[in-house]
Order: sequence, then C-alpha cells, then structure tokens
Amino acid sequence: MTERDGAENGLGLRSPCEPANRHTDVQPIVYSCMDLTAATWTDVRDLETDLAVVPVGSTEQHGPHAPLGTDVLTAEAVADAGIERADREVVRAPAIPVGIAAEHRQFPGTMWVSEDTFRDYVGEAVESLAYHGFDRVVIVNGHGGNVDALREIGGRLTRAGDAYVVPFTWFEAVGEHSGDMGHGGPLETALLRHCEPELVREDRIETARADAADGWGDWMSHVNLAYDSAEFAENGVVGDPADGDAQRGETLLELAADSLARLLETVAERDVSRPDHR
Repeated sequence: MTERDGAENGLGLRSPCEPANRHTDVQPIVYSCMDLTAATWTDVRDLETDLAVVPVGSTEQHGPHAPLGTDVLTAEAVADAGIERADREVVRAPAIPVGIAAEHRQFPGTMWVSEDTFRDYVGEAVESLAYHGFDRVVIVNGHGGNVDALREIGGRLTRAGDAYVVPFTWFEAVGEHSGDMGHGGPLETALLRHCEPELVREDRIETARADAADGWGDWMSHVNLAYDSAEFAENGVVGDPADGDAQRGETLLELAADSLARLLETVAERDVSRPDHR
C-alpha cells in the first residue's frame, strides 16, 4: 500500500513481495511472492507454484471522507498482508478496480459494469492465470456488490476443471467486527486510516457521520425496497466512520490477513478433484 515491502524495479514500481534472494549475479531471485506488475515473463516462467491471488474491488463513492478507490485499496492491503503470512510461493495478480456498483450511480465518479461483463472479465482473467499453471486462485474481494458474482465465477470455473477458484471477502473474515460493516463506515474508514491515512479527509468526518444512514436499505416485510444507495443514504455513508480509528484498522488487517493466510494454505493443499457421479 503506502509503503509496500519489496525493491524498486526498473519501472519505478514497488513489489509488495520481498525476494528471498537478491544475489541475481549468483543465482536467480527466489520469490516467496511475485507481483505480476513488477515481474518479467522470465521471472514468472521460473516459478514453481500453482497458487495465485487476485484482488478485486470497485471504484465508487464512499462518502465525502473516503476515496472512490476504497474497495480496491482495502482488498490490496489484505491480499498483500495475507500473502506475506503464507508459508509458500504465491503469485499476486494486478487488482481489478471496477465492479458491480450501479447502486451508487447517483454519486459522481462511481464506475460500474454489468454483472455479465464482470463475470466474464474476472473469469477470463483467472483463466489466463490458469493457462500459465496458476490454477489455484483466491480472489480477494473488497466490495459487497461483487460477492454473488464471484461465487458464481468460482463455481463455474471449478466445475469446468479450468481452475480451483475461491472468493474471499475481507470484511466477512474479521470476527465480531463484521457486524459493523456499513459503507464508508467504521470498518473501511479504520482500515484506510491504518493503511492509507493520507487519503482519508479527516476534516469531513463529522459531516460524513451527521448525514449517514444507520443501515443498508429501506426495508419492509423482509424486503429491501431500495435499489440505489441514494434512496436511503444522503451522502452515501452507512454507519459511523468515527468508530473506525487506525488502531481498529490494524486489528482488522491482522484478522483478515491471518484468515486469508489460512485459506491460502488450505487451497494449496486441498484435493480439488471433483466427486464422482452418484
């Protein structure tokens, strides 16, 4: 994120993964994690792993205080921290920054694609990884609107035998904190304050909380009557961002990253052969 672990490469990019051996004049670099953005094709060719991580988010409103890229930034932060904790080689793919977010269309800057386009794009991106042998893939998600589509992508590719694909949504993996997930609320604000503090407009926190909605949607008879967030959230915020300080963000990152690391180990070792027809 703001200070990613790793060395500068020739393009001025910083890898979130530290090479285990820097002595390139003696032997090839051995990576515990490889960021495809910073790697060369020959680096990738020499890898001996089949495990990859794809961060996925959204570019959408998160109130007056948090950046449009919140869902991408948080997904990347959790992905990088989880990979760092995993005791094996992992390929880290570039993040996918636009998701299913038409429900925020009334707020300027929000971008979205249709569910079909999203499923096709993410699915084909994962298939390209599988083509190179990275056929165990964890999709690290930072946006609630992507959840159902990602589960469908995982099931379709896994059943087809193209790859074993598992979606992981970070805010579902933070224990009791998950119940406080809103939108631009305490959890996302906390994680941003920890990982990207310069992007949080602290002078707008009071305005954000004053006009925030208490919960997501407009409900009657167990049915959400609202399709767009502007119907129930005047400034796009759900929950109180003041309840998310940097210390809480550090806790959230630790919880999500530990959970992701355990998942990566499980996915790497799991028997992914499909059950016989009964």
